[in-house]
Amino acid sequence: MADESAGSDTLAHLLARRILVDSPISVGAFMAEALGHPRLGYYIRQDPFGSDGDFTTAPEISQMFGELVGLWCVDSWMRLGGPGPFHLVELGPGRGTLMADVLRAAAVLPLFRDNATVHLVETSPALRERQCRTLQPILGDAIQWHDRLEDVPDGPTILIANEFFDALPIRQVQKTGHGWFERLVDVEPDSSKDDPRFRFVLEAFGSSGSRLVPDALRDAPDGSVVEVSPASQAVARLIGSRLAEAPGAALVIDYGYAQGPAVGDTLQAMRRHAYAPVLEAPGEADLTAHVDFASIAAAAREGGAQSFGPVEQGEWLTRLGIHQRASALMAKATPAQAKDIRSAMDRLIDPAQMGRLFKLVALATPGTFADTSPPAGF
Repeated sequence: MADESAGSDTLAHLLARRILVDSPISVGAFMAEALGHPRLGYYIRQDPFGSDGDFTTAPEISQMFGELVGLWCVDSWMRLGGPGPFHLVELGPGRGTLMADVLRAAAVLPLFRDNATVHLVETSPALRERQCRTLQPILGDAIQWHDRLEDVPDGPTILIANEFFDALPIRQVQKTGHGWFERLVDVEPDSSKDDPRFRFVLEAFGSSGSRLVPDALRDAPDGSVVEVSPASQAVARLIGSRLAEAPGAALVIDYGYAQGPAVGDTLQAMRRHAYAPVLEAPGEADLTAHVDFASIAAAAREGGAQSFGPVEQGEWLTRLGIHQRASALMAKATPAQAKDIRSAMDRLIDPAQMGRLFKLVALATPGTFADTSPPAGF
């Protein structure tokens, strides 16, 4: 196999050689390389956020989103008893916009800011640099970066994961007349060495793909696709174990379905704010899949945490006061600015936009919240 350090290679060339030498790879392996290859992965090479990138997340739409998340963090910390110094952790912090808004809103309780140590779990050098530029004016050098959640020190924790789980690798299994078989990625037979292209194929008989299918879906019709994310479950389980060992709470925000497991092929690619073919130009488009919130909550409970939700984003933001916050901002705005503020709020809460597709799950140390007094917004 050729040296992967060769600068002229694209990720497509590297993946094609790997497949031709070994065998077709799982969808999860393709996704992991496309997003996180140490040199050519999508998130490693660039800043994909905002109007100049490939997609826009809620914190980039309006400061109101991050401010309300910040107030949720403050409220949760107080209900934990204000346990002195704690870790304020964000998984996949993008440009640092959400954390900046969280910290600004948290200024309502200086004790929260004084006791927080900010930890950002981020593997991308490009995004770490952008996060530094965003947060250094607020925090100075008091920011700690980590490649993995496992590297964050133990102790009391408030954790945020906004649009983090949708980018974790999934595996896909498809139903045929002969049973369930895992979907794999292979090289198109008629593609050239200089311009490799990829296709989906099914695994051979006798392999382990069928074991991924939840019992509730085994009788789904032929052609059905089931997605499972062992990586997401592992992270959720780790969050649960952290919260079981020390006081803490976590907020997971993403798009997906509330009642899982479900049947459906949700894997998609985004490039320049438009959908793109999933297997085309790996490393040059964002790959995501819908999050199974029931699976995330169940894995966190297995780790030892208590879970609440999911609740739809529009409902959660409304309960936390987005209308009141928008009114306060519009009162000091020009007519054009007020129009933008209202438009941003509508985009976040309208069921036809982000309000219904995006959902939230809260996780906490058992006993922190009761069913009669759940986390704010739940």
